[in-house]
Amino acid sequence: MTRPPDYAGGSLVNLIAEVEFRLTGTARTPRLHPEVAAGIPDAPSYVIVLFDGLGADQLQHPAAGLAADMIGRIDAPFPTTTTVSLATVATGLPPSQHGLLGYQLWMPNIEQVVNTIKWTTLWGEPLDYDTNDLLPTPNLWERLTSAGIEPITVQPGHFAGSPLTQALYRGCRFEPVFTVEEVVSATIDLAAQPGRLLFTYVPHVDFAAHVYGQDSREYVDSLEVATGIWEGIAHRLPAGSVMIGTADHGHVDFPEARRVRLPKEIEEDRILYGDSRAMFVKGAESPAFADLPATWIAAGEVLDWWGPGPRHPAFDGRAPDGILLADDDAALLHSHSDKRLIGHHGALTTAEREVPLLVAGAD
Repeated sequence: MTRPPDYAGGSLVNLIAEVEFRLTGTARTPRLHPEVAAGIPDAPSYVIVLFDGLGADQLQHPAAGLAADMIGRIDAPFPTTTTVSLATVATGLPPSQHGLLGYQLWMPNIEQVVNTIKWTTLWGEPLDYDTNDLLPTPNLWERLTSAGIEPITVQPGHFAGSPLTQALYRGCRFEPVFTVEEVVSATIDLAAQPGRLLFTYVPHVDFAAHVYGQDSREYVDSLEVATGIWEGIAHRLPAGSVMIGTADHGHVDFPEARRVRLPKEIEEDRILYGDSRAMFVKGAESPAFADLPATWIAAGEVLDWWGPGPRHPAFDGRAPDGILLADDDAALLHSHSDKRLIGHHGALTTAEREVPLLVAGAD
């Protein structure tokens, strides 16, 4: 089922607000719906583990040994993609308020579409751009620090110092890890001190789903890694600590015949960018859109998909003119898309939007 995220209490931003409120007594956005929040114990320290690309539906896979700890489902923000969700974590705000509106983002101040994962142009040219002030101030980490809570993120070591890391983790201690064993041990060791919020990022499922698809051995391996990390931390979690697991979006596989390369003439008078399941358009609607397995939606008609106001000062300038929302059985590829990818996301179907809410510890 396609519907907007529940920013009133059933989405990732509300989970972050819930944790922030419990640690500091304040939050910038509504907390989780009470019936959902009741499943999370109070604690002096929390560990949030985010499994990139692990939608709630994917826990039905026999290799995903996490379902026993799932207390519910919450929504990823729109578009259902990594940098948008990570910016929501980093700020405790919906996309409408933090301003990172898509993984490929039109930046009017430089008149370029920016790949916010790599900080390059659409065609891969590196951009010299200071990302430290991309997200609003104070962000979540800065607010926690002001309240006497130490924020720490456990991340793959090769992310250290990247433009995206600088944007997302301003004010947060960065703990680099290089093996699965280090992910577990670093998280456990750092969680031993009360008065901390740990954010551990696990990328394996997303990579395998994109490149190999959910029917692959590589995908099974990635689920086993994710399960091993969760269980490894849970079994040695310091007394009194609570671990919360979730994700940034889910995944859907598309066979090659349903990965639709858009006609070049469509791109002559407009810029196409963004996720394959919710493609952004800078420019006017085209009659050729009627022949695509997608629905054209003027962005002004669905501003609430990005969340409630007050909107970020750059929202109007960064927002697309429209969205090509792909049919449920299709992925759309613009001229700079990677046609080799099997797994896709970005839209608002249940498989893409709903992510798990897992809880362990403080029994």
